[in-house]
Amino acid sequence: MPIASSHSSRLVTFAVMALLMSPGCNLNNAVAPVTSKEPVEVTIVGSDFSFTPNSLEVPLNRPIHFTFENKGQMAHDIEIVGTSLVLHAAKGASSKGEYTFTSAGPYKMVCTIPGHKEYGMDGVLTAGTAPTGDSSKAVVQLKPLPAGIARLPQPVAAPPLTRSSTASVQIDVETKEVTALLDDGVGYRFWTFDGTVPGPMMRVKQGDQVTLTIKNSLDSLLTHSIDLHAVTGPGGGAKNTQIPPGGKSTIQFQALNPGVYVYHCATPKVAHHITNGMYGLIVVEPPQGLPEVDREFYAMQGEFYLEGERGQPGLHDISWPQLLDEKPDYVVFNGSVGAIADNRAFKAKKGETVRIFFGVGGPNVSSSFHVIGEIFDKLYREGSTEFVTNVQTTTVPPGGAAIVDMKLEVPGTYVLVDHSLGRIEKGAAGYLVVEGEDSPTVFKPGDFDPGTADNAHDENGH
Repeated sequence: MPIASSHSSRLVTFAVMALLMSPGCNLNNAVAPVTSKEPVEVTIVGSDFSFTPNSLEVPLNRPIHFTFENKGQMAHDIEIVGTSLVLHAAKGASSKGEYTFTSAGPYKMVCTIPGHKEYGMDGVLTAGTAPTGDSSKAVVQLKPLPAGIARLPQPVAAPPLTRSSTASVQIDVETKEVTALLDDGVGYRFWTFDGTVPGPMMRVKQGDQVTLTIKNSLDSLLTHSIDLHAVTGPGGGAKNTQIPPGGKSTIQFQALNPGVYVYHCATPKVAHHITNGMYGLIVVEPPQGLPEVDREFYAMQGEFYLEGERGQPGLHDISWPQLLDEKPDYVVFNGSVGAIADNRAFKAKKGETVRIFFGVGGPNVSSSFHVIGEIFDKLYREGSTEFVTNVQTTTVPPGGAAIVDMKLEVPGTYVLVDHSLGRIEKGAAGYLVVEGEDSPTVFKPGDFDPGTADNAHDENGH
């Protein structure tokens, strides 16, 4: 992650402290290479929200005595990622620690209090000689995965409503911060509604009076909230649901318009909360309900922006610059690579009609939603309750949703994709497994001839 000098232009007062006078330091904030084993004194000053200096060099194989001075108006800390060094300091206090670097390369310096790094409390410490080339992402030191870490549980489609009249409906939801697997060997701290990504599907009738109570888990580190696109009112409810850890709030609304709507956290920085998994769907059925189908499924697409390389084992943090540049490492369905695969795949039988409620949490990337080998017999664009027929692919923007209905005539495995197909490599694939007898009048595989050395060609026709 590049470290910008613009941190110093923030409207925050901070001081350059004793680093410049420390033994072995020069005016470029670098510790000169030495052969002595005497310790090197380094002072880093934290403020709201900066480190000074935010870039420094230290020698290898020599004790570094760190002093962290907090000149801010709130508690801060500093972690040298990939080491055991974490120094905490209350407002106006300082903390000391020692570490000896034995491996060369850049190490991230971050404040671990949620949100502080994203507001500017980050930097780079280079130990010894840094690797050449633009390899800052590849050499990020990651924390090990916690013992017993697993994927998040999967949410399911809420069942259709059988009543024909409106009602008073109570919905309860809890925001939870959960460490889980994003990919095999890749851990992440998700921010969730009810511990799943997406959050639970909510289902009400047009005209219902809805009372929604949102609670923020006492274990959370951040304030969270909820903005429901189905709500007519300021902020979709977010203005009145900014809930600190351990708190709760209740809002009431009438479901005025039928359709399928996204909900998400709307606590600043909003994109940070959304990309960490805080989104879901609320279905507002029309008075007569939606047309009956045999099975309903629930899927949402979202992006993750990571420090370190995609697939690098360990516990990853968010990369704020990549999020702002809209360059995701992962684009996935339902919160992780393979979330809708193997024993978690959608399952149906030949002859059944299935419905997929599909939404995009985002926060940045639209989806060209497509099911390989199927046609959407009915498409409810933008989550509308009015449909068009016989559609191959539909565009769903961030904060948008759609419903697709399909009659399953041929057994086999069907792949759900974002037809921006490079995203398959980033995880955007799910599976619908259809069981039943073959349907040769609809589809019959032909004989396959792989060719011989005399008549085979490569993909370029050579």
